[in-house]
Amino acid sequence: MRPRPVFVNLLFWILGLLLLGRGSFSAQSMDIHTLVAQLNPEIKQMMSEGKVPSATIALVSGNRIIWIGSFGHSNLWARTPAVPSTVYLIGSTFKTMSMFALLQQMEQGKFKLDDRVNNYLAEFKIKGEELSLPVTFRHLLTHTSGLPGDFGRHPVWGSTVPPPLKVYLQGVLKLKNPPMTRVIYSNMAYTLIAYMIEKFSGVPYKEYIQEHIFDPVEMKDTAFIPRPDMEERMAIPYVIDQKTGRHKPAVRLKANVWPAGIVYGTINNQAHWLIANLNRGVFKGRRLISEETFQEVMTRQYDQFAGPISEGWLNESTGYGLTWWITQRKGDTYFAHSGSVSGYTAFLAGNLDKRTGFAILTNGHRAHKHLFKLAISALDLLEAFRKN
Repeated sequence: MRPRPVFVNLLFWILGLLLLGRGSFSAQSMDIHTLVAQLNPEIKQMMSEGKVPSATIALVSGNRIIWIGSFGHSNLWARTPAVPSTVYLIGSTFKTMSMFALLQQMEQGKFKLDDRVNNYLAEFKIKGEELSLPVTFRHLLTHTSGLPGDFGRHPVWGSTVPPPLKVYLQGVLKLKNPPMTRVIYSNMAYTLIAYMIEKFSGVPYKEYIQEHIFDPVEMKDTAFIPRPDMEERMAIPYVIDQKTGRHKPAVRLKANVWPAGIVYGTINNQAHWLIANLNRGVFKGRRLISEETFQEVMTRQYDQFAGPISEGWLNESTGYGLTWWITQRKGDTYFAHSGSVSGYTAFLAGNLDKRTGFAILTNGHRAHKHLFKLAISALDLLEAFRKN
């Protein structure tokens, strides 16, 4: 039997890589193949233990995406396989993007981080504030403002819709606790941030984000309102039926606090956002915020509130930088943030010193701790990959 030509062997090798998690790969394919082969069992375990119907995952090194994979079904009824272009709700991972937009306004001299927010509000004020304990912009960006969480759900196909930002804030903007009392994860605070971006820039919030965040980072499939072609690719959100233990479709939601995370996107776009942060606020040579501001973003702000966040990320050193969760691990600085809305869980994590990152989007419900475990495994494997 004559041996196959070299190019045929190469073709079969490439095909094998594509079949592994339906992933894409870089020029260092053999190393990526080994990495993904080691990661694959943990992805399957995450999906099983977290009851995750589908996931898209990206691995980033430096200024490039080195692998994207897709797993499971984005629509269980139709048995639609997830693909890298599947659209998910990205949830509160978007808060990190809104934070950048606000800091762009700071860099234009519109405010300072430790300024009193009420000094910039005219049509309404934060109620319940004591002059001796003012709410600052730094408090808003670290969930230490004392503003409550809030959500204000509206079914997408229901008869109600979220009110305009000003109307919503006028009715609810009241402290639950004095600032710096404790950490209260506040969607309301990030809705106020959206209003301030609009007020400072003179541009409608959605337009500002599109022009100054989505466009320069080439996030072409990230949107507050999905385009028809994005809707065609959208993953169905699922929750677990408590009676049967099986997946059931969740109600799609809008929210009064929509700037806090009612945003849709793809894993490629999430990876682009990771690249912008791993490269210290720069994407393809375009700087979004200054190096000095970026250093502030990646600095844990309040030592007294240090400790694991959310469902246990990551260790006792974890605390809020400006929006990002900041952790020290093995001498390196890690940043991370999750996103969760009924039927979806998302996560971003990066090693700032090694410039490696992990992004995942799922249509699983509150699967945080399972995504966290997978992220650490992926980042450790990426460190080994970089040494090759």
